[in-house]
Amino acid sequence: MSKIPQTDLIINNDGSVYHLNLKPEHIADLIITVGDPGRVYKVSQHFDNIEFEMNKREFITHVGSYKGKRLTVMSTGMGTDNIEIVLTELDALANVDFKTRKVRDKKRKLQIIRIGTSGSLQIDLKCDSHLVSDYGVGFDTLMSFYDLPQTEFEKVIGQELKEKINLPFQPYCVKGSEELKRKFAFDMIEGNTLTCPGFYAPQGRSVRAKSRFDDLIKDLNYFHYDNFWLTNFEMETAGYYAMGRILGHEVISLNAILANRIEDKFSKDPAKAIDSLIVKVLDRV
Repeated sequence: MSKIPQTDLIINNDGSVYHLNLKPEHIADLIITVGDPGRVYKVSQHFDNIEFEMNKREFITHVGSYKGKRLTVMSTGMGTDNIEIVLTELDALANVDFKTRKVRDKKRKLQIIRIGTSGSLQIDLKCDSHLVSDYGVGFDTLMSFYDLPQTEFEKVIGQELKEKINLPFQPYCVKGSEELKRKFAFDMIEGNTLTCPGFYAPQGRSVRAKSRFDDLIKDLNYFHYDNFWLTNFEMETAGYYAMGRILGHEVISLNAILANRIEDKFSKDPAKAIDSLIVKVLDRV
């Protein structure tokens, strides 16, 4: 087995991985991720203890235990470009021997739970509700650079979206972890989450720069293939699911719905909606 080149996997002088600044002993088998660095404390404040903290760029990590279970919680920042960095480096921490720079023979499978926020694309998906992403659908280009295994159904969803919304590219579609869905989201609304490469035009917003797709929200609201409908959108889920599949980890995305774009309404207490999702996840660890 060949060594991974120094410029492919950069290891800091202290033995930590380049961006996350973490060492292998800092990742638990169960990892909770949040986008907002300020939300890491909202999770770790419930821990019995915190054994390690790291602040590096937008990547903030706390390691501790909750009711005797060791956990890692970390922030990712926004966008699938950041998710690629996070998932790749977490996998390296789990499955690469940093001394020999070789992939370990015995692979470690991580369980990664995203606790995030999202906007609704359907009128009956109300603000402050909790949704688990059954599928993630990527409007970004990340998977153009990877060989992503997909089912025929997943490929059809991408093809149908490209055709019906008249997109200049084909989206990718990936299913999340059934195992984690059963454990952490058995009573949540199931949906299919669209992952966008931006917050404004890619999500149908216009401030001064005009979008090329005037009817994007309406088209996304109406799009369906058989019983497959798009329920909500955000900026990371599809990247999580795709990288998780490629690297062999269990990944699930849980969403606090803060906005209903069809009704043009926003949550009156977004912090409460997010905090209740955090507590729900921790109680199911």
